[in-house]
Amino acid sequence: MIPRALSRSVEDYLKAIYSLSEAGEAASTSAIAEALLIQPASVTGMVKRLAEEGLLEHVPYRGVRLTRGGEREALRVLRRHRILETYLCERLAFAWDDVHAEAERLEHAASDDLIDRMAAALGSPSHDPHGAPIPTRAGEIEATDLATLADALPGSRLRIRAVQDEEAAELRSMADDGLVPGVSVIVNAAPSNAGEVGLTVGEDGDAVTVPKDLARKIFVVPDGSAP
Repeated sequence: MIPRALSRSVEDYLKAIYSLSEAGEAASTSAIAEALLIQPASVTGMVKRLAEEGLLEHVPYRGVRLTRGGEREALRVLRRHRILETYLCERLAFAWDDVHAEAERLEHAASDDLIDRMAAALGSPSHDPHGAPIPTRAGEIEATDLATLADALPGSRLRIRAVQDEEAAELRSMADDGLVPGVSVIVNAAPSNAGEVGLTVGEDGDAVTVPKDLARKIFVVPDGSAP
């Protein structure tokens, strides 16, 4: 039976497992531990507790995945997080590289009613400042299966759809190069350094070079505005 109020720790576990399982794969103990920056031994006991509470189930030899109830609770936390990020950016003028850490702290304290009022004040946004879809109040979320910039072929005309938001320094680097959601890019011929991706960015056609490790955190779709 799912408890009425979940602790911060439980919410963090559910959100981490949801993120790890978005591709349809089970989340392993080691992956959960890495995501939460804790020891694998600490994960075992919590996983057992969450299974007993009906929030997740074991997948033999692969790990765990959320039950329908567990996914619903994870999406509630994710909605709070992404609405908070959007409100901090749009209404309180926080930089996009600062809001993730702030939202991590606030998401456990904010009520669903407060989040709904924030969403209404923002005009019910569909995506957060980093391009990630915001779950609805009913627990629905836009399906995403995006390619990364690191996998794009030379000559591709693409539009940045979303970026990973955990590392502030990486977000600042992306912003400095103009690599933000909504911007169009052209992938240039492969640079001499195989660990980099060469790009032409935006309407001004600025040329930038992005490390592949960073390019893997930038998600793209074909640019429908391209001729």
